[in-house]
Amino acid sequence: MKKIITLLALFCSVLVIVAQDQESAFSENEFIRFKIKYLGFKTSEATLETKKETFNGKEVIHATGRGESSKFLSLFFKVRDRFETYFDHKTHMPYRFIRNTYEGGYTKDIVIDFDREKNKATVNDKKRKTTNSFSTPTDVQDMISAFYYLRNNVNVEALKVNEEANMNLFFDSENFKFKLKYLGTQTLKTKFGMINCLKFRPLVVADRIFDEQDGLTIWVSNDKNKVPVKITADIKVGSITANLSEYKGLKYPLSKVN
Repeated sequence: MKKIITLLALFCSVLVIVAQDQESAFSENEFIRFKIKYLGFKTSEATLETKKETFNGKEVIHATGRGESSKFLSLFFKVRDRFETYFDHKTHMPYRFIRNTYEGGYTKDIVIDFDREKNKATVNDKKRKTTNSFSTPTDVQDMISAFYYLRNNVNVEALKVNEEANMNLFFDSENFKFKLKYLGTQTLKTKFGMINCLKFRPLVVADRIFDEQDGLTIWVSNDKNKVPVKITADIKVGSITANLSEYKGLKYPLSKVN
């Protein structure tokens, strides 16, 4: 169950998607919420929101992702996770990433500062009171900034069905490659109406949660917002589903099918 809850808390931070032009796909005050179910029962919620701020004299977007278990589940396994990133307003490259995790008594409190000139990531583990530096690729993203970066910098019209997009990510203390396979379009029935979506499959590492690399599927609105609409994950026991339940401050009207 602990790994399942960790996956729920990270849902928003793995919502990496692609955009069709260079015009910004998100506003400076965007808010989206997801209701997450496991075996048909509501288990948690996840949110993402943005604010325009100044960080070390630079104009940035401060994005925050939160994962929180439901009141009932919290009686047995309380989850309160927060992920934050500060990324450049124009280049969308991250300067700082924060992870503050509470999962059934397990805690993690780290701050990662990215040196864009030296291509290094300095990880300050506040719980263990350690600081370590790691070399990173020039174009490295963190798990939250990737969501916004790819909404503006990959041309979906240049992708063919089953073609993959790649990205360099740094999380906790590790560099790794993230791959995203484009599966075409599909219209979904949602609480907001019928929405035409782009369908993607992140290629994740098979382990004790996922049976195979393609256990996770993501649908995003096929409009200028590219907002996530639905996520499903096939795991060893059952499946997890996250549906868009609320949105505010989208830069463009959410496109719906009549």
